Amino acid sequence: MRHYVAIVEDAGPETAIGVWFPDLLGCFSAGDTVEEAMQNAADAIGLYAEAIEKDGRSLPAPRTLAELREDPTFTDDVKGNLVALVSARTAVAA
Repeated sequence: MRHYVAIVEDAGPETAIGVWFPDLLGCFSAGDTVEEAMQNAADAIGLYAEAIEKDGRSLPAPRTLAELREDPTFTDDVKGNLVALVSARTAVAA
């Protein structure tokens, strides 16, 4: 099963906790708590995979946290936020 690095952004008690994936452009989720956001994130990967498979594409290979830390596009995001690994809830052909 593939695991994707997720960036978890907590902007404070008045805002939902956001989760997005550097390797899955446009795939994101949120929740009122970190736990809820992470559960929703797993569902989001599954839905994202279903959507791109309809277009004849498959999920890209996930990069490691070390690889993302070296990518200047995501350096600040990796350093400034909680980082987690998330896998899809649904079975996806790889």
